[in-house]
Amino acid sequence: MLVEILTAISLVLVIEGLLPFINPAGYKNAIRVMLEQPDSRMRIIGLCSMIAGVILLTLVR
Repeated sequence: MLVEILTAISLVLVIEGLLPFINPAGYKNAIRVMLEQPDSRMRIIGLCSMIAGVILLTLVR
């Protein structure tokens, strides 16, 4: 189980690193836009992302 968790975390780090590697200016702009959003909107986006991840994981497994 520990191996699967570390694998998942490793894949997240690789995927998260793609945008700043490929398009640093676009990444900075996206961060700037995110900083201007209210906390409630960011929480909703985070919740939707988690739900989508759980659904995808359920479909894959």
